[in-house]
Amino acid sequence: MKEAKYWEPLDGKKVRCHLCPLNCIINEGKRGSCRVRVNINGKLYALNYGKVSSIALDPIEKKPLFHFWPGSCAFSIGTVGCNMHCKHCQNWEISQADESFPYLQDATPEAIVRLAKHYECESIAYTYNEPTIWYEFVLDTAKLAKKEGLNNILVTNGYINEEPFRELAPYIDAMNIDIKAFNDRFYMKIAGVPSGEPSRKVAEIAKNEFGIHVELTYLIIPTLNDRDEEIRNFARWVVNNLGDDTPVHFSRFFPHYKLLHLPPTPVETLEKAYKIAREEGLKFVYLGNVPGHKGENTYCPRCGELLIERWGFEILRYEIQGGKCKYCGKSIPIIGEYKRKKYRGMWW
Repeated sequence: MKEAKYWEPLDGKKVRCHLCPLNCIINEGKRGSCRVRVNINGKLYALNYGKVSSIALDPIEKKPLFHFWPGSCAFSIGTVGCNMHCKHCQNWEISQADESFPYLQDATPEAIVRLAKHYECESIAYTYNEPTIWYEFVLDTAKLAKKEGLNNILVTNGYINEEPFRELAPYIDAMNIDIKAFNDRFYMKIAGVPSGEPSRKVAEIAKNEFGIHVELTYLIIPTLNDRDEEIRNFARWVVNNLGDDTPVHFSRFFPHYKLLHLPPTPVETLEKAYKIAREEGLKFVYLGNVPGHKGENTYCPRCGELLIERWGFEILRYEIQGGKCKYCGKSIPIIGEYKRKKYRGMWW
């Protein structure tokens, strides 16, 4: 347990948390919506500091990040809790849990950095659940990782207030931001928060003000956020506010958690979203959860040649040299060169 950052005391030993846009007012002895920030005697504490629920060596493509150190290893960690309550969450066992989760292990920032270096990973990814509500531990670990030459990656819903994000941003190298939908009704009904605007604002600040590498994921769920007009408006926002070279991942939904009654996303729906996004000017559009589909690949926006062939999280072919298309010489916005490496006996 650690005293939290970004809160203010209120009358009657209440506190107001200012970490995320929910700005929860929390009575003494009660918790915020995230379940892991608690008011104890008029002070706000983070109950999940240093509490690790999940740890793994992941190919960076799993985050998904396709334009940031392709083929590299991300030392991935997560905790418990989330400031959203998505009815389709794949990791609901930890995102909707608290510090009583039975499989938590204690860790320090020093230990996480030491392990990441031991396994020869290029980055630490804060993932699996929402890193925003692990803020204090992420900030401490990211600062130390930066000193040790490691990259820091946030896999996030982006639902964080501007002030805490601006403190964390200088230590973050890449983000995959999950844009849940492009309508607030979805955010209210399915994600449990009033609006998606704060997440979009954080994406803009990250890329345009701090130069953080940003990729977006949009999980397409049948009947809920799959309308052509909604996809088109989302693509236009990306082009106008983040740039046409921003990688966008349209991901396939499978029934999970509280949305078991919905069918998997038809591949044709994903292909239509791909077509719409390309029509709106996006240069790098990808389809997720469809292994073997050509929508996983990177093509040159000038000559159309296949530059990176993927199968799931594995790179099968790489035709970018010195950051440029091998065939026509066009610059391709990918950070870092691909080098197939062996991590403790495992190739990727």
